[in-house]
Amino acid sequence: MHEIIQQVTDRIAERSRASRTAYLRRIEHDGEQARAKGPARAHLGCANLAHGFAAAPEGDKLLLKSSAKPGVAIVTSYNDMLSAHQPYETYPAELKQAVRRAGGVAQVAGGVPAMCDGITQGRAGMELSLYSRDVIAMATAIALSHDMFDSALLLGVCDKIVPGLLIGALHFGHLPAIFVPAGPMTSGLPNKVKTRTRQLFAEGKVGREELLDAESKSYHSPGTCTFYGTANSNQVMVEVMGLHLPGATFVNPHTELRHALTEAAGARAVEITAHGAEYAPVGRVVDEKAIVNACVALLATGGSTNHTLHLVAIAAAAGIALTWDDLAQLSKAVPSLTKIYPNGQADVNHFRDAGGMQALIGDLLDHGLLHGDVLTVAGQGLDHYRSEPALKEGALVWTERTAGSADTEVLRPVAEPFAADGGIHMVDGNLGCAVSKVSAVKPEHLVIEAPAKVFDDQLDLLAAFERGELDGQDFVAVIRYQGPSANGMPELHKLTPPMAVLLDRGQRVAIVTDGRMSGASGKVPAAIHLSPEAADGGPIALVRDGDVIRLDSAAGTLEVLADLSGREPEGRALSDAEWVGTGRELFAAFRRMAGPAERGGSVFTVSGAEHPDHGPGRGFAAPAGASHAETTR
Repeated sequence: MHEIIQQVTDRIAERSRASRTAYLRRIEHDGEQARAKGPARAHLGCANLAHGFAAAPEGDKLLLKSSAKPGVAIVTSYNDMLSAHQPYETYPAELKQAVRRAGGVAQVAGGVPAMCDGITQGRAGMELSLYSRDVIAMATAIALSHDMFDSALLLGVCDKIVPGLLIGALHFGHLPAIFVPAGPMTSGLPNKVKTRTRQLFAEGKVGREELLDAESKSYHSPGTCTFYGTANSNQVMVEVMGLHLPGATFVNPHTELRHALTEAAGARAVEITAHGAEYAPVGRVVDEKAIVNACVALLATGGSTNHTLHLVAIAAAAGIALTWDDLAQLSKAVPSLTKIYPNGQADVNHFRDAGGMQALIGDLLDHGLLHGDVLTVAGQGLDHYRSEPALKEGALVWTERTAGSADTEVLRPVAEPFAADGGIHMVDGNLGCAVSKVSAVKPEHLVIEAPAKVFDDQLDLLAAFERGELDGQDFVAVIRYQGPSANGMPELHKLTPPMAVLLDRGQRVAIVTDGRMSGASGKVPAAIHLSPEAADGGPIALVRDGDVIRLDSAAGTLEVLADLSGREPEGRALSDAEWVGTGRELFAAFRRMAGPAERGGSVFTVSGAEHPDHGPGRGFAAPAGASHAETTR
């Protein structure tokens, strides 16, 4: 193993020793009970069990009544509004047949919400987006709470849906769980053309009709959006964590291979229950090594900054205390190996065709940058994921890929990276700690020192741009009161086109915010997820127009070059009475309970870390061994 990768893994394991031990003790007890008692529903009372199979088809009813066959839960995020999730409409029937052929019986245990950040960008609904992750986790727990099941098939792809499903499943960590992806849509309008059209619209040079035409040619069919945002970053990390079948990530929907992989996932969910010879509980699959592997994959591919939140929250659900300092250290050791939009012009289909996950994982393993000695749903060892699936005479087979990249403009080997370090940096200073995605930013834009222009709402910045008030000047846009406890930490991706216009005009501009940007945010330098947030008394609330801010994403520093002592905070988050509409008032309790961004922005604590000081969210105590940067906020 690479020395830094091993050091960070060891540090995480030591920091998490107490909570992880408590977590494992709980799931091992549940696993022992499962092995001893047979299929879970076997020890339900007769009335309980009768409710559980009352509506089942007659054949399944007999299997459920007999309590002899393993039960498999299907937890689905299907809706037909999200292109990525529309293919899931037919999955339950396919999976039930596959499970039945493998000697089990499957039921749809529940559904979880799946909102689209692409639709809600810049709108009130986006203020529910991050909270939806924890709602999905709770909905997953409700689905699995019936004690009818011996494993789970998780149907989700996008943004908060995959982290939420996994967090919920990890609270039933003795159950095996397999993610069943739907795959990306085929390539549409080139990303360069789409981006240019957005900027022309921001400048008023094209109208709504032209913009809508470009967008609809980009997002044009069932399947995941093809840019490398949070959804596709989810898919990369889930495969590297061993929670997909090998090679399942980027196979397009409604193809024969996609259907074969879906059916194989159903069969595998039966094979890895506690009642077979290959028991693979999800709480064991997701260990410290798997979490580090996910971090490495994120960094090597320049993935979505949203995962600096989600990985922390996922790790916490498995009793593991991951910190931003860990990501910062890993970023120094992990090279940037891909150029996928917004980090380049290729999309995920081009990445797949260049060698995809098999070439990436194999090369990272060969250079000691991934832990190979891990448990996966495919079996022991990450070497399973060097293999790519194919159909031969109608049968699904896996063949190890030994060739390197087929297109080094999209995927590079570790020996010849696009950059020596990872695509995500952590920045720290007298304004707090934040995340900076550098993989899509030109080197000459990594450092900026300029006066602040302060906004308490993204719409105010957009209005200032439209009035021409931002033209012809260098500045750092400070957008505050956008954190988890202020308004749910919405993505501010709508700011990217106008800020990119100014950047292209030769102005020096950047963004500093306690809100989020998205995995598609692109070339504008930014320090995001700033913690502590303004609503929790963070120094960002003390910044005034004209204060000089220096952001050095290369060196990892963020400073306001002004004396903030004696200042009172300006601005404020909306009150509960003001934070209404689009259902936001239903989530007021989440605002009060949400932890800071560096702790995942979650209402949950680290599993197994029970302590008198640990209330939900805000009572989240700093883990033992946390750095000065972590404990001083």
